[in-house]
Amino acid sequence: MAGDGVWGPETAVLAGGPADGVRIKVAGRPAVVQVTRPCVVEHAADDVRVDALYVYRRDIRVEDEPLRYGFDPVSP
Repeated sequence: MAGDGVWGPETAVLAGGPADGVRIKVAGRPAVVQVTRPCVVEHAADDVRVDALYVYRRDIRVEDEPLRYGFDPVSP
């Protein structure tokens, strides 16, 4: 943490769900990280894209790198 109370980029690991084990860089220790995955669309209109949305929540018990974000299966 910088002396001004701002967190710089830190390594985090995603646990569970479709992005299990993925390592990312986060700044400011966000409470939630969203992961998207493209979906197959059979009859797409022009410029339409469909993505599945997955939510990962920070484990506040982890203070040192890598931070940990756990999959939240009940989030939209």
